[in-house]
Amino acid sequence: MGILSRASYVIRSKLNAVLNRSEDPGQTLDYSYEQLRDQLQDVKQGIADLTTQKKRLEIQKRRLEENVEKHNEQARAAVEQDRDDLARRALEKKKQKMTQIEELEGQIADLQAKQDQLVEKKDELQEQIEQFRTRKETMKARYEAAEASARVSEAMTGAGDEMSEVSRTIERAEERTEEMEARSAALDELQETGALENQLSDKSSLDRELEDITQDNEVDAELETLKSEMSEDRDAVEADTADVESTEADTADTESADVETPAVDESEVEAELEELKDEE
Repeated sequence: MGILSRASYVIRSKLNAVLNRSEDPGQTLDYSYEQLRDQLQDVKQGIADLTTQKKRLEIQKRRLEENVEKHNEQARAAVEQDRDDLARRALEKKKQKMTQIEELEGQIADLQAKQDQLVEKKDELQEQIEQFRTRKETMKARYEAAEASARVSEAMTGAGDEMSEVSRTIERAEERTEEMEARSAALDELQETGALENQLSDKSSLDRELEDITQDNEVDAELETLKSEMSEDRDAVEADTADVESTEADTADTESADVETPAVDESEVEAELEELKDEE
């Protein structure tokens, strides 16, 4: 990771630390996981770049080794032709190439060591990322469960408060209903006893008492009148009854006289029959 990349990551981390205070922890964990994966990707990219540099040095080494073999053959050919000067020049170039090969081998070895270190760090980082991913998912599940539980608790608390308010409302409604029922029963009772009309009247208690007395006197007078009328009616009935009885007695006497007359007539008839017999 370069200096600019590290500085950029530090700045982003600071900003994210401020922003994450008000963010969802699950989102924060996901963001941190993505950051670790970016770091892992940077390490892999560094290993790839280092491997590329090593491969270039190895290619350069092989070319130098080929030149060494070439210069060795040139020196042999020059010796066969008794050209020691050419053979010496070929061996000098061979020596230079051998020196370069030794330097390249040292650089290649250093790059290999760095590559091994980076690969080891990459494996360690990758393992940490996998562990973090497992913990991240566990923490997210725990957070979501806690959040759901908190929402349920808040809902239950709100429902409890609301139910308490509803209960109080019902109690107040019951109290008002009972009060209204009692008032209605009292009004009915007052109306039945007439007290309600007295209370609603604008007359004083003295006026009402005088009216009651007057009403009682009128009732007594009417009662006496009724008794007098009934007494007169009884006298009239008794007189009529006496007249009827006298009439019935006269009628009975008359009937008795009428009954006796036929008897006299029969004796006269018998006497007349006797006289007729004597005349015969």
